[in-house]
Amino acid sequence: MKLEELIQQCCQQKLSAQTQVYQLFSDKLFAVCLKYSRNYEDAEDTLQDSFITIFSKIKQYKNTGSFEGWLKRITINTALQKYREITPIALVKEISDEEETDEIDLENPVFSATLLLEFIQKLPDRYRLVFNLYVLDNYSHKEIATLLKISEGTSKSNLSRARKILKEKLKKHPQEN
Repeated sequence: MKLEELIQQCCQQKLSAQTQVYQLFSDKLFAVCLKYSRNYEDAEDTLQDSFITIFSKIKQYKNTGSFEGWLKRITINTALQKYREITPIALVKEISDEEETDEIDLENPVFSATLLLEFIQKLPDRYRLVFNLYVLDNYSHKEIATLLKISEGTSKSNLSRARKILKEKLKKHPQEN
């Protein structure tokens, strides 16, 4: 069955179509959830909540642009909403507008993706979210500031601090060969 037909059937709330959409996209969306969650269980919860939102809003998808991109955006927004519920953004301390130039080479094949993900998941929430949005999902600092209700300077500073923490963890970790 074509994706357009599946989407149409999901709009009609047909369980078999929803199951197929879930099976087609759950692995990719779970990977997104893992990036934004503290642990595996939180990622599972976020994935479930994302699909509830997806199926409740699927009629809003206008068949323009990538369906997978639309799903990913909902999943990211769901993860961010969970963060807002846990840690009210208003209570997150604004951090100075300092920018460091230390870059992390995430392309370095010496470290496994699993190890990098583990380090990213252990970052403080505000650093992890900014790092993922900027580095892994290519959001601008302006977009991040809007999503997280922080200043652009705070976004830049949080990214810098996340990179610094990751760089230190990678330096301390024995290289895998």
